[in-house]
This record gives sequence, C-alpha cells and structure tokens, in this order.
Amino acid sequence: MKRITAGLIVGGAGFAVLLLTATVGQSQGTFAALPATPAAPSDNPSTPARVALGRVLFWDPVLSGDRDVACGTCHHPRFGYAENRDLSIGASGVGLGDRRRFATGSSIPFVKRNSQTILNVAFNGIDDGGRHEPATAPMFWDVRALSLERQALEPLKALEEMRGSALAEDKAVDAIVARVAALPDYRKMFADAFGAGQSVTSQNLARALAAFQRTLTANRAPFDRYMRGETGAMNASELRGMRRFERIGCGNCHTGPMFSDFKLHVLGVPDNPKLPMSDAGAENTYAFRTASLRNLAFTAPYMHSGVFATLEDVLDFYDDVDDRRGRDRNVNVSREQLDPLLRRLRGVDDDDVDLLAFLRALSDEGFDRTIPARVPSGLPVGGRMN
Repeated sequence: MKRITAGLIVGGAGFAVLLLTATVGQSQGTFAALPATPAAPSDNPSTPARVALGRVLFWDPVLSGDRDVACGTCHHPRFGYAENRDLSIGASGVGLGDRRRFATGSSIPFVKRNSQTILNVAFNGIDDGGRHEPATAPMFWDVRALSLERQALEPLKALEEMRGSALAEDKAVDAIVARVAALPDYRKMFADAFGAGQSVTSQNLARALAAFQRTLTANRAPFDRYMRGETGAMNASELRGMRRFERIGCGNCHTGPMFSDFKLHVLGVPDNPKLPMSDAGAENTYAFRTASLRNLAFTAPYMHSGVFATLEDVLDFYDDVDDRRGRDRNVNVSREQLDPLLRRLRGVDDDDVDLLAFLRALSDEGFDRTIPARVPSGLPVGGRMN
C-alpha cells in the first residue's frame, strides 16, 4: 500500500508550510519545512543585546580552564558548526578541524563523542506539526540536558571539552563567571543584556549563549523551499529519493521538520577505536538520540562515534546492521538488542544515488558564518586554532 498526500497548513509561527505524508505498509512519517524562526523560552526572550553577548562568549577562550579553547573551536562555521573530525580535541588542542592536534605533553583525552552541529539546534524536539518547546528541548547524544540554557554550561565543566586540568569540575563554572565579571567590556555587555546590577551570573551566561545559538538557523534548503511551494527547488532525483526514503522505513525515526524523533534508539553503531573503553550511551543501554538529517552535506563524519566518513558509509551500515552475523555492528550489541524500528528497514542501498541526492537536499548553505574580529578578553578568537 502506498499513499502520498499533500496539503497547505498554517504553522504555529503563522507561516504556510506544505506537508507531505507518505504511508507505505506500516511505515509512516510526516515531512515539513522548518519554521521561519524558532521559539524562545519565556524567561530568555531573544534580544539583540543577548545575541551579541552570546556571540562573543561563544568565541572567547576565556570560558575554558586554560584559556585555550572556545565553543566555536569545535563548532566552527567552516564545518557547518560541527567539526570535520571523528572525535574532537578540546582542551590542550592546537589547530582547527582535522588538522587539530594535542599540544605536546598533554594528558587530556579525546572528547568522547562526535561534535554535533548546532545549526538548527533551536528546533530540537520539534514535532511533526512544527511545535517545539525550548524549555524542554533534548540536547546531547544521550539527552542528558533539556534546553539550550541547561546545555550551555556543560562543556565548561567537562575535562576533555573546555575545562582541562586547570580547574576542578565543581568549581569550574564559578571560576569562569568570576573571570568574565572581572572584564569591564563584559560587565557592560551583561548589563545591556540583562539589566544593571549583578548581571554577570552563570544563569545569564547560559542564557546569552543559548540566545546566540538560536540565531544559527538554516531553513532554506531545497527541501524547505519545495515544501513551501517552490516546485522547482528539488529535481527529479531528489524527489525520487524522498519517496524512497519513506518507502524503505527511514521515516520511522527521521521524521518531522528536523528529520528526527529526538528519541533514544539502539542502533549498534561501532565504537570509535580512539576511545579507551566502549561508549555505552544513555544509561549504559547503547541507546543514542536520533540525529537530525539537516545539513549533512557540511557535517561529516557521522554518528555519535564519528566512525562513518561519508553518507555512503552510513547507508552501508544500515544495509548490513540487521545481518545475523553483525559484521558492522558494535561487538557489545546483539541483534536482539537492536531497536525494532531499525530491524524493519528494508532495501537500504549505499549506491542509491536518489536517496543520497535527497539527503543532500536537506542542507542549506545560507547560514550565518560571522566570526567576531575580537573578543572582550583580548585572547585569540576561538582559542589556539592556528
């Protein structure tokens, strides 16, 4: 059975979107264009002052223990606000992207998981109808934080990400806030963004970072334009790929405007050999959050462990993962542990040019790539990237 229907609806932000629902047997998913603008939580409305503050904080290595790495080091616009590495080198790193290396004598390990893009992260948790609640948006591969505000401070506390060995984990955030408060430019920017008085706080630091990240949207991909009625935005191959995407069952998990159900699933993706031990995911179940398929053209390598260099490698994994021999499956995950939705995939083909064309049509090159010329601390923008 196959049924494809399309219709015009008005989304929650008051804009028209074209919805396409395809049903093939038991597989059903809803595809929709991304909203024009993301929602913000009621206690952190977006303002120009908060966004401007968040932008310089994002690029200022003063937020790291040794003042050598910034948020933007591993979420760089050159790589779609992700990184072209399997696993990031955060604290004690030198260089940018796949040329980044550990400084001589460093004892800091690799970051445990692949750096996810923060493009469109403001839409995390969006449902098939375009509704999203920013205060409870799922973050990280294991959904250990809800909302950008709660996510924002976690890298500052992580040894391998930004804290390094200079600060104790339980004192890191307070130490960083004290550093920021000691800088006159930051005191003024925080006062402009949050009002006069004791405005340089950890809560406001997180709010500013979140406000900036909500501006990093990429919602005019060929797919989005097609779904809004621009019929020539997608070519014949991309349209065939969209139908195939649904027919083989990808839409069971990759659904909605972000092409993610934002749920945890056991896929059996192999561990990265650079790690000293297996990454067992959320609550040691080997479950990880469904990745968005947005902007895949810029954000290789793929999966939580970064072990797949190309989209063809990803499709090859899905083609074989349910094989009883488990040739490409994580050795710690049995076939019986795999998510039932994964085991219902049929006919995945790594040579499918149409499917690959559709996946690439979910990317939008028109995102903000602005990097500030300087940051209030006076440190090198982005840290030790050269």
